[in-house]
Amino acid sequence: MAALDTFYISHGSPMLLIDESHPARHFLQSWQKLYPQRPNYILIISGHWNTAHPSVNVIDRNDTIHDFSGFPKSLYQLKYPAPGAPELAKRVKGLLQASGFDRVDEDKTRGLDHGAWVPAMLMYPEADIPVCQLSVSSKKDGTYHYNLGKALAPLKNEGVLIIGSGSATHNLKTMAPKGDPAPVPLWASEFDTWLKETLLEGRYDDINHYEERSPHAKKAHPWKDHFFPLHVAVGAAGGNPNAKLIHHSWEGGTISYASYQFTASNS
Repeated sequence: MAALDTFYISHGSPMLLIDESHPARHFLQSWQKLYPQRPNYILIISGHWNTAHPSVNVIDRNDTIHDFSGFPKSLYQLKYPAPGAPELAKRVKGLLQASGFDRVDEDKTRGLDHGAWVPAMLMYPEADIPVCQLSVSSKKDGTYHYNLGKALAPLKNEGVLIIGSGSATHNLKTMAPKGDPAPVPLWASEFDTWLKETLLEGRYDDINHYEERSPHAKKAHPWKDHFFPLHVAVGAAGGNPNAKLIHHSWEGGTISYASYQFTASNS
């Protein structure tokens, strides 16, 4: 199997599963046409699993975690019973420990949160590919998560699709009400544009230090958990990868669904 690229997906709201008008839904539904190479496993780094130390879920069958509130009842009835990937979890743990991450925890009860199962359900609705989830640590920084991904780079040569799942901008308190055609405010567009230009130009040191080098970093990401999956995806691509913007849309004026593909520059 040829080496797989890595990806950062802005997963947005669970409403993607039932809102047929959203462009990001159609993008994710077209995934297998865009990327027909079927992976053996999927490793998802979700902004919705935040731990002090790297953690992997080591289970045989994934439960569906409905970690959201205030949505239509139909969303809580959806299940994504993808097989677990305990052997991949053990491999992830071994790679991280070999790279100097001394403590890597195993969670033997956790299933998939909506940062994992919502995009996966749209991308691979058959739920027949084993999925493992890896946490982020919001008290760390971008470089830490880049190095986390760098340790996992061998996996893309082993049939593992590595997906960082977060949101290119993630300030829920600034969203306009649904149906309100609010314009994108300057702070959101400037951060989103900075992110695109910086990735496409390969300025990954700036990405790792985005808090100091990007415009409106704190406004775009008042909590860091939805941005760090990007750093893992970049690191896992290996070397100085080539970045490609593969989807872009907005929700509520301030939530960017920008998603990126990373290809190793020596591939």
